[in-house]
Amino acid sequence: MRIAGIDYGRVRIGIAVAESSIGIAHPLANYKRSGAEADKRYFRKLVEDEAIELFVVGLPVHLDGRESELSAEARAYGLWLEETTGLEVEFFDERFTTAEAEAILEAADLTSKQRKARRDQLAAQIMLTAYLEAGGHGEDGPGGIE
Repeated sequence: MRIAGIDYGRVRIGIAVAESSIGIAHPLANYKRSGAEADKRYFRKLVEDEAIELFVVGLPVHLDGRESELSAEARAYGLWLEETTGLEVEFFDERFTTAEAEAILEAADLTSKQRKARRDQLAAQIMLTAYLEAGGHGEDGPGGIE
């Protein structure tokens, strides 16, 4: 099964893809949101071009597992994505993925502009990798970090 991982953002959306049988995710793209109709066209074309069968949308939650305002937006976005593409959407904890992506990019000695261009898709890759390592199961409500 071909899976797309989504790092939701109000301006940019990071996208990674993986073949579930192989279990390796790789960054695909950063998509700059352009309005409802353009976004629909982009994600429908993504499904077709990449043979996507499932979306996994990252949930930005607090350390104790409580959902944030951005979590609610990510859930609403996931529902929109499901309606737009007709594909199932699962949600997965994305705590620390952006920070981890930033640390990796800083270690690569990239400029701020180069890091910004890659950060969201790398965060999507990190989240999708964690999803695959967890057995490929979404989470209705991520728990706290004990």
